[in-house]
Amino acid sequence: MGAPFLRIHRVKKTYVTSQNKVDAISHIDLDVAPQEFVAILGPSGCGKSTLLRIIAGLEEPTEGAVYVQNRKVEGPGADRGMVFQAYTLFPWLTVRQNIEFGLELRNVPPAEREKIALDYIERIGLKGFENAYPKHLSGGMQQRVAIARALANDPSILLLDEPFGALDAQTRVLMQEMLVEVWEELRKTVVFVTHDVEEAIFLADRVLVMTARPGRIKASLSVPIPRPRAYTVKTSPEFLALKEHATELIREESLRTLTQAVP
Repeated sequence: MGAPFLRIHRVKKTYVTSQNKVDAISHIDLDVAPQEFVAILGPSGCGKSTLLRIIAGLEEPTEGAVYVQNRKVEGPGADRGMVFQAYTLFPWLTVRQNIEFGLELRNVPPAEREKIALDYIERIGLKGFENAYPKHLSGGMQQRVAIARALANDPSILLLDEPFGALDAQTRVLMQEMLVEVWEELRKTVVFVTHDVEEAIFLADRVLVMTARPGRIKASLSVPIPRPRAYTVKTSPEFLALKEHATELIREESLRTLTQAVP
């Protein structure tokens, strides 16, 4: 068997302040296969976003290492595209210009940049908004542009940190469906952090549940629901059974978090 596409080996992160030390995550081991969609769940403060930022190269682990295709991660790189909860679009650039931004930094010729951007604009359902500025877009539309901007650079791995967390419930469902469709077409390796159990199961091939701080992998749940997936799968017995199991695991850790908070 070959090496995993993404390997997280004994990763630990400790934050040191003038007052004390806080272990955010502790000795996480995780292998992710090529084209696998992995979702990470866990109670608030368990280190989900910290782990994602370490994979992205935005933070250094205190111990351990992350490898992408056998190369050690030592900082941010074009092989990893990151999408945050905040839309992080450049307000002075149009939709097309925002999507082209990374391509321009890489000196991709203008005609090729335009072709790639227009292709992604069509994929995310924003044809006709090429020349709109972010202030004229809804939250869901802005996040579509942020996802397209990350994908336009053709990263090996797409990292998403609660990208739909700020959206209303109905828009969030539509965004989940859009992401599933785009993933079906492109088959990128994805690591997706969320606090929404239903979202994680609907999107992912595998759902990881983290413990309370310091975060570790408590459980790895395979999602054997066939693709392509429609929203109607959320009422199937298989889906509901997985949701119940994952919810119970997170509840156990959330109760531990409350206990930790007591002096």
